[in-house]
Amino acid sequence: MATVFIEARPKGRPEGSPITDYVVEDHADHPLGTFKTQHEAIDWAKKNGHRPHVARVRHLNDKKKPDHWRAV
Repeated sequence: MATVFIEARPKGRPEGSPITDYVVEDHADHPLGTFKTQHEAIDWAKKNGHRPHVARVRHLNDKKKPDHWRAV
């Protein structure tokens, strides 16, 4: 079971701007799938045997720092 990260896009968006979609990425930033909602991304990751993690705070998303992420 691999850990994957669910991030809102666009990355680096200005505060208050809309989220266009959510991407599921591996630890090397390779996209595995793109979804309209975070819930869809989480469901897909779990269905495909992954352990999904989401950012605790949107602008803090360094995959090498476990404190930036929470398992769902």
